[in-house]
Amino acid sequence: MQCRMVELRYKEVINICDGCRLGFVGDVEVLLPEGRVVALIVPGPCRFFGLFGRGEEFYIPWECIKQIGDDIILIDKPAERRAPYQEKRRRRRSFF
Repeated sequence: MQCRMVELRYKEVINICDGCRLGFVGDVEVLLPEGRVVALIVPGPCRFFGLFGRGEEFYIPWECIKQIGDDIILIDKPAERRAPYQEKRRRRRSFF
């Protein structure tokens, strides 16, 4: 199955351990010299109708991904959360 990085944005990430829906892919971490995907980053849930930003991001290593389907991505581990980028995120350009 071939998939572009832009198409990952429309796929929902679901944890098969507990059936939790983590959200949609927001960013992809790639090693540039090799062109290898290292991880998927899913933004956290909105706080208070989106007025106060988002919660912590889900960082999903590539090894945790079990299957990529037409509309969902299944992972097998609880993904670790990390704080969203504050200043770096504003300057960094995203793939999406």
